[in-house]
Amino acid sequence: MGRRRAREEAPETRLSDGSIARVVPSRFTSGYELEVEGTPQSHVDLDDPTHLHFEYVARMGAVIDLLAAPGQPITAVHLGAGGLTIPRYVEATRPGSRQQVLELEPALADLVREQLPLPPGASIRIRIGDAREGIRRLPAALTGAAELVVSDVYAGAQTPAHLTTVEFFTEAARLLAPGGVLMANVADGSGLAFARREVATVRAVLEHVVVLAEVQTLKGRRFGNLVIAASDAPLPVGWLPRLMAAGPHPAKVAYGHELDEFVRGVRPATDADATPSPRPIPTLFDR
Repeated sequence: MGRRRAREEAPETRLSDGSIARVVPSRFTSGYELEVEGTPQSHVDLDDPTHLHFEYVARMGAVIDLLAAPGQPITAVHLGAGGLTIPRYVEATRPGSRQQVLELEPALADLVREQLPLPPGASIRIRIGDAREGIRRLPAALTGAAELVVSDVYAGAQTPAHLTTVEFFTEAARLLAPGGVLMANVADGSGLAFARREVATVRAVLEHVVVLAEVQTLKGRRFGNLVIAASDAPLPVGWLPRLMAAGPHPAKVAYGHELDEFVRGVRPATDADATPSPRPIPTLFDR
């Protein structure tokens, strides 16, 4: 009853599009969730930032663990703040990392900073503005310096069209250091038409790509999240067993010939013809 009341009385803020963002206690695990219009955007465990509750975020964490040497600080740029789950994870596992976060909604950033404060001393700077425009305003020293760029931008439950294109990923990829990794969270459902196009789009910019997802999601049998990881350098084959073992299970890592088939006949998205990601089915987040 206390937890239910805490959710009902959860702090909230109104975003620029009129939607309501709230920070609520998680019902089924420790920590909190950032919700926008009832759609879970992030899970944060203040006591254990390495606790990655959402499956796709755990897969992102598995890739981050394989960047550079364990514990070595990195430079990272995050497009989309949410609850700052991944920046917190990087700070916890790679102390001293330099991180920049681009977030469109100042009210959301303020809500998260107030209700889910960052660890003292963390070098995580939040910049307000559109992700694509914000890339152009980042310090020039970041160009070619980031070991990690994460694109996880949602307006409500959809990724805006202008953040899904060859032109966008080209701008994001300019931030990468040689061998750096760009990761993108893609949500899609039956048939995976949007996800296939996003993979083709990223591959038009960065040659070496793997996709991580739950098995049934990657087969297009249910709505879910796919993580695209891409680089200008070959992603070490030795990563693949470790990514599979990291889970969550049942996991799938697709690459090479399998991805060739995945995107066969699919045109990359451009600024001239891009569409937002599909809306999830209304019952997807029912508890």
